[in-house]
Amino acid sequence: MKQRTIPALDTTVGSIGLGCMGMSWAYGSPDDRDVDTSVAVISRALDAGVTLLDTSDAYGAGHNEQVVGRALSRRRSDAIVATKVGLIGEQTPQGPRLTRNAHPEHIRAAVDASLARLGVDTIDLYYLHRVDPEVPLAESWGALAELVTAGKVRALGLSEVTTAQAAEAHAIHPVAAIQSEFSLWTRDPQGLGTTSDGAETGDVIGWTAAHDAIFVPFSPLGRGFLTGTLDRSALDSRDYRTTLPRFADDAAAANDRIVDLVRAVAARHDNTASAVALAWVLAQGEHIVPIPGTTKVRNLDANIAAVELELTPVDLAELDAAPVAVGTRY
Repeated sequence: MKQRTIPALDTTVGSIGLGCMGMSWAYGSPDDRDVDTSVAVISRALDAGVTLLDTSDAYGAGHNEQVVGRALSRRRSDAIVATKVGLIGEQTPQGPRLTRNAHPEHIRAAVDASLARLGVDTIDLYYLHRVDPEVPLAESWGALAELVTAGKVRALGLSEVTTAQAAEAHAIHPVAAIQSEFSLWTRDPQGLGTTSDGAETGDVIGWTAAHDAIFVPFSPLGRGFLTGTLDRSALDSRDYRTTLPRFADDAAAANDRIVDLVRAVAARHDNTASAVALAWVLAQGEHIVPIPGTTKVRNLDANIAAVELELTPVDLAELDAAPVAVGTRY
């Protein structure tokens, strides 16, 4: 697989990574999740050169880290492991619920628990999952920097932040990566919108490029919507997407215009909508490493095809002009 560089780690990774969240959290029915299947998907990803694995202690209250750890039990050297701290995940009858905790004492305890669940000695990339409004960013980031000094973590990242927050953190300890939602229907990190907290993002993609950091888009396929294969009527009532405004009937009907455009480009290349949507993301910068998630090998293979897909200037211009998504992200 083609490679992209993580300067802070002085290493390269496959041009796309693997988001592992859906193997334990948020998507589908909790009753249908199968660890053996998830491990097989992760193993197939590593075999194909997908080496950046993304998880969090919030996904399934640590279950997702355990799944990743099991997959890595005999091939730790094949992967760059990224996990996160700062959100507490809870599965309720109404679906997944997240609360924040980025107090230094929580961070210090959480990293040891993550190391144990993952079965690793060091976490390659450790994100502050969300800024905690109850804790100054400098305090949270300072606690994370201590973990690098202690050898528990190699590099640090931020998630869903503004350029101002990134600059504040970077002045304390280098920011190796920023993770934000970014796709054909979510352009906020280009300076066109807001974070999940409603703050103006600034040009996060440009900021990362200027500071030798990677930009890591999560949900680069619009939580499955941009694949063109999602059957919304078949979603489990506990699936997180049933609560999202963009998936509501009227909004989804309007947002199908984006999918139609992606399909039209895909038809010209005899490829899938997934590959086209991911290829567009990859084309936005050489420092961008998207982390599409899946629980199925066939979807993984479709995503991997994006790495070799060369979109033409006409393709890119058409996709750049895609309709603005109807409905907020959350």
